[in-house]
Amino acid sequence: MPNSVQVLGTGQLVDLSRRLRAAGGPRLRQNTARRIRRAAEPLQRDLQRSITGVQLPGSGRKTRGGPSPTTRPLRRTLAGGIRISVRQGANPGARVWMDRARLPVDVRNMPWVIESGRVRHPVYGNRRRWSTQWARPTGWWSRTTDAGVPRMRAEVARILSDVRRDLQ
Repeated sequence: MPNSVQVLGTGQLVDLSRRLRAAGGPRLRQNTARRIRRAAEPLQRDLQRSITGVQLPGSGRKTRGGPSPTTRPLRRTLAGGIRISVRQGANPGARVWMDRARLPVDVRNMPWVIESGRVRHPVYGNRRRWSTQWARPTGWWSRTTDAGVPRMRAEVARILSDVRRDLQ
């Protein structure tokens, strides 16, 4: 699974970045960055909706268990780690990515584990007893980005043409 989805470094974005700097319009740069961020927000929302909708059914209780070692909601925690960054410099563009630093230490690899479909974990923290759960549907990141990136690229292209038209 890729760590992020990026629309950057295209010749048009680099040229536009130089022209914005030469025009010296901080207001125009801020407006462009805001519009590019807005173009990426639907993909971010789709990814968040996708991870919260993944089912992780249990295999059922075979023996009497204990209380859960954590009370935090896993999928909402993972959805909170999906972020957007917009850059305007030598390598301008937008990026939608999973920020591992925003996730608790014990679930930092979980987005990639759920992406693969197989979640293997100790039962209630007992490292001598393990359980396997199967995520349904698999590929929450790749399917969502495959569907959302073309829309994001088209919107960024439209923004670039608008700004280019304003600069001329």
